Amino acid sequence: MLKYRLRRRAYVLNEQHHRVMHSPVTGGAILIICAFIAIILANLSATKDIFHHFWTLEFTIGFEGFNLTKSIEEWINDGLMVIFFFVVGLEIKREIIAGQLSTRKQASLPIAAAIGGMLFPALIYLIFNAGEPTESGWGIPMATDIAFALGVLSIMGDRVPISLKVFLAALAIADDLGAIIVIALFYSSHIDWNMIVAALFTLAFLVILNIFNVRKIKYYIIPSVLLWVLFLNSGIHATIAGVIIAMTLPTKPRFNKKYFLYKTRYFAKCFQYEDKQGLEILSNEEQHECLQSIRKIASNSISLSQRLEYALHHSITFIIMPLFALANAGVKINFSGIGDLINNETLGIFFGLVVGKPLGIFLLCWITIKTRLCSMPTSATWFNIFAVACLGGIGFTMSVFIDNLAFTDPNMIATGKVAILIASITSGVLGWNMINLAHKKSGRHFPKYK
Repeated sequence: MLKYRLRRRAYVLNEQHHRVMHSPVTGGAILIICAFIAIILANLSATKDIFHHFWTLEFTIGFEGFNLTKSIEEWINDGLMVIFFFVVGLEIKREIIAGQLSTRKQASLPIAAAIGGMLFPALIYLIFNAGEPTESGWGIPMATDIAFALGVLSIMGDRVPISLKVFLAALAIADDLGAIIVIALFYSSHIDWNMIVAALFTLAFLVILNIFNVRKIKYYIIPSVLLWVLFLNSGIHATIAGVIIAMTLPTKPRFNKKYFLYKTRYFAKCFQYEDKQGLEILSNEEQHECLQSIRKIASNSISLSQRLEYALHHSITFIIMPLFALANAGVKINFSGIGDLINNETLGIFFGLVVGKPLGIFLLCWITIKTRLCSMPTSATWFNIFAVACLGGIGFTMSVFIDNLAFTDPNMIATGKVAILIASITSGVLGWNMINLAHKKSGRHFPKYK
């Protein structure tokens, strides 16, 4: 009995650990912590000089005749963030093929909401900044941070209908796709067409690998790195390469479900047949071969894109995004001149995210539902939709990324980051309170979304 209880307890702990490690709450919490650590270190008199100097240190990767030299901050923004965009590309592709964006009926509402949630913030920003040196920052308030937004919504538990959690996830994916298009079209420098042509040939090679059903990642690594280098020198931002690479990876597994079930049952019976009393698996060669066969069949029943998306999750959550936050959120704040922070740039970003995002999302939802182009999410009310739309104003990761691309003046970049942080916190608090208010008005509880 004790042995059974210990095994049961271990299983429960393992399940809890798995949920925590893959929860959007975890990713959002780590981002918040790292952002605040960066702000503190950037403003403490004892650490600010060392902190800012550290990110400017340069190091070289490669060998003589073929190497890249960049600062630590640039390696994070142009290098590690490619992996982040690669995973975003995998998520977008999955949703388009088999997820919430796979049919017109499923995709129409979140795509319409994402369009509204991008146009209105950009227009509000331009109202404040049209004709100003800061005009190029119109793309900053267009983005929603999926980790933060879903993290806040997940904390709300059964106070929000599952349909709205699915809606926000699909909206954030569509929003990411829109942000990627904006970066590619409007935040790229002078185009080197020789590099673009070479990149197209490399891309064609990756597509050919997919067409011929090459499912081993080792064949994709070298052309993928080459494509990144070509984009890095082409004038189109290098992170776009991550999304393009993701689109070329095969989504069809080698074995289908029927074959998987048949073969695993067969080898499970073989495993049971080869069982020898008192002999552990380590010493039982026949059983060991059965398990290896099951492992290979299971691995080949998952597509390459799914395996990579799952495998890179922890690296994104616990390494890449925390490093991005530490490198980019550490802005110097002059508390004696706090009034200097109130200018056209900060007002455009703040009102773009806090007002433009929920207004654009809600208005496009209202228009498409009222005209019967889309249907209302199950168990949702208009108040629910507006409350969730408020969370769309949380724009930390993508907004900070675009802020780095939009300006060359360090003061404008720093001011933009402060505005993004303030607006994202305000949107999170506003969304939280609106959801609680909606819950109090209805008094309803909904099944939990896992």
